[in-house]
Amino acid sequence: MTPEPPYALATVVRVDPPVSSRVGDKAVVTADGRLDGWVGGACAEPIVVREALAALAEGRPRLVRITPAELAATAPEGSGEPRGGAPVGRSEGSGEPRGGAPVGRSEPGVVAAVSTCPSGGGLEVFVEPVGVAPRLLVCGRTPVAATLARLAELVGYEVTGLGDADLDGVRADAAGPGDAVVVASMGHYDEEALVAALRTRAGYVGLVGSRRRAATVFDELRRRGVADADLARVASPAGLDLGPSTQEEIAVAVLAELIRERHRRAVPPAAPEGSGEPQGGAPVGKVQTATDPVCGMAVAVAEASLTAEHAGRTFWFCSEHCRAAFLRDPTGYPDPAG
Repeated sequence: MTPEPPYALATVVRVDPPVSSRVGDKAVVTADGRLDGWVGGACAEPIVVREALAALAEGRPRLVRITPAELAATAPEGSGEPRGGAPVGRSEGSGEPRGGAPVGRSEPGVVAAVSTCPSGGGLEVFVEPVGVAPRLLVCGRTPVAATLARLAELVGYEVTGLGDADLDGVRADAAGPGDAVVVASMGHYDEEALVAALRTRAGYVGLVGSRRRAATVFDELRRRGVADADLARVASPAGLDLGPSTQEEIAVAVLAELIRERHRRAVPPAAPEGSGEPQGGAPVGKVQTATDPVCGMAVAVAEASLTAEHAGRTFWFCSEHCRAAFLRDPTGYPDPAG
């Protein structure tokens, strides 16, 4: 049964045998990291879950290209295939290594990952977020705010309008990294609205107004104890520079900037050459990951992740097999954080 949105739909679109999946195999990945369906075995699933959660966080689809380590290591520079390969760990009981560290994007919209599964096969999985709409909080009861709200809804934003009485109720989870907050109160309660905006995790915070007005607002917020690092998050004047503009044109300029910045945030830079896989706790896109101490795979830190406690720390695993191996001998594996 398909869950309620948001979720990510993963579809196998290409296979390089030998693999356990076929073109057309599908799975659903929920926001807590649970996978229902089939896209491959223990080597492919953690990679797909990790990238599905990143797609949900960014609100954009991606093609996940999983390549065997032996091919990735020999791929010529500029070929579009991942190079270097993931560090090879041991899989207790099988005598064969497994892995799956991401190695950046070979091209826009494509995520390249290395699998050191013993099968030696590869596959491509198209991951598409479903029911994910970016949120936009618009502070103000002005023509700019009203026009921006109407236009943003037309291009797919989930819009919430906020007046001065609503600001105390704005919490950190009101907007995430893929969302935006625009203060368009035009001098009525700019300071209070920006304080509320900066409480959120919004990837974009904008203040509509002149540079002189923004400088005055920032000085007042510094007097109230707001740190410069927080003020650096604020784009002001909000919107692309269209020259002298009407209120409605300012709204268009702000929306254009929102779209541009959202697209920029959705494509993180590729990993530097030679950097290897991310260490424990490093983000892949906007998803927090940790390194499986048994096989070396970068796995998503999510509610449904497999974990174990040892020496006062939490460790994450790609499969029950790795977790069981770790629990049999927790001191027999290198510390991913070390």
